[in-house]
Amino acid sequence: MQTPPVLRKLTQHISPSPKTNALRTPPTTHEELFTASATEIAAQLADKKISATEVVEAHINFAKQVNPLLNAIIANRYDDAKREAEQADLTLARGEDIQPFTGVPCTIKESFALTHMPNSAGVVARQNIRSTHDAITVKRWRDAGIIPLGVTNTPELCMWYETHNYVYGRTNNAYSEAHICGGSSGGEGAIIGAGASPFGLGSDVGGSIRMPAFFNGIFGHKPTGGLVPSSGQYPRSDGDALRYLCTGPLCRRAEDLYPLTKLLAGDDGLDQGIRHDLNLHNPSEVRIKDVKVYSILSNNLIEPSQEIKDALIQARDTLQNLGAQTEDAHFAELSNSFDIWSAMLSSAEGDSFRELLHKDSSPHSLLADFYNWTFRRSPHTFPAIVLAMTERLTSILSSRAESAIAQGNHLKEKISELLGDNGVLLYPTFPTAAPRHFQPLVRPAHFVYTAIFNVLEFPATQVPLGLNEDGLPLGIQIVANHGNDHLAMACAMALEKQLGGWTPPWQAK
Repeated sequence: MQTPPVLRKLTQHISPSPKTNALRTPPTTHEELFTASATEIAAQLADKKISATEVVEAHINFAKQVNPLLNAIIANRYDDAKREAEQADLTLARGEDIQPFTGVPCTIKESFALTHMPNSAGVVARQNIRSTHDAITVKRWRDAGIIPLGVTNTPELCMWYETHNYVYGRTNNAYSEAHICGGSSGGEGAIIGAGASPFGLGSDVGGSIRMPAFFNGIFGHKPTGGLVPSSGQYPRSDGDALRYLCTGPLCRRAEDLYPLTKLLAGDDGLDQGIRHDLNLHNPSEVRIKDVKVYSILSNNLIEPSQEIKDALIQARDTLQNLGAQTEDAHFAELSNSFDIWSAMLSSAEGDSFRELLHKDSSPHSLLADFYNWTFRRSPHTFPAIVLAMTERLTSILSSRAESAIAQGNHLKEKISELLGDNGVLLYPTFPTAAPRHFQPLVRPAHFVYTAIFNVLEFPATQVPLGLNEDGLPLGIQIVANHGNDHLAMACAMALEKQLGGWTPPWQAK
């Protein structure tokens, strides 16, 4: 597709190719810490094989090495983290009140409230806002002994799949400064993919956990809608969107998905979208030979690249070799994923994106924003302005929206019936490996491969499957039925064991 003239200027300055990327430089010390899971680090701390101070300082030092290339951590709390690590060492020395992850560091998406940290979601008008409390999910992790190192970058208002805003700037991919890190949990994907954070907290309303995890070669889990509360985020959701917006972990290793999600799950008394009929089961109890694996290579609208299809086939064959039954599936409605996602999200209660972006959401104000942007005078990014204008257009087409919503509900029933109690679906996370910067502007609908499962409320786990010839990550998402998060996690763990999972950038050929 030829780049439109209005975007041609934006795409003239692209960073060097990934094969000469400085992000491939290995850590100078403690390399084993930057490849270990959070679970492994916690065990070493409990056994006093290493101190929390050493773990936290090592990750801080490595973050300082890679973050200037990434722009992922946009506000740090390194001094506070060091003090909390010293306190964790005292707790570990006493052998009392030790929590599951005492002394283990992490990062937090900036859209979550973290005490004394910025909480702007990339909006210029909010750039001076600081949180006075922790979001419930942040608190649950901190109560488990986890030590946040800082907060990470997002797109403006968390509604685009390239991470860039006028508060903090643009974030780069963990494997290549020339490529996007994804969005909206893009900063999380980049810093974890680089190895400088064992895991982090993200949110996902259209693929915002899974796309950054995919582009940066790590694991990410979008829980079943209503399993984890989303209180304490900006922007927040209302109505049905409380189950479309999901909070979950991104991590280097698959074994961390379950314990980290388990800590997050459960009613907080604030999120009205919580489902009380859900329980998170342990993936270690799953036998792969009892799992039925369905595969879909394309939504028949945006065709994935051959390397994406090959990665999915490799995953399917690997699970089949472990004893799983495999079968191809097809749902014609997936070709209408964009209309279904946008219609169902727009129909949910609460402020629209354009209202969050601009108090005066009239066509005149949106056109004025666009005019000002062309002269570099708008506080809003180009994708945010266009999304607000598009949202207003789609809201006018009510009859088409009603049809799309009905189609979405029917698709949900059909997929749920197919998956049953023991089925998972292998499906592309994105049609290609990570695009170069600015390319999402000419491929705006490519995110629908992940977005469709938000409004259908199915859990989905992003699984890394090695690197392509350019050294960029490949992977797929594994979708399960409502409440069967453990099946997707179990398959992710099996694939990691067989195929290797995350490849640290400094080990990439």
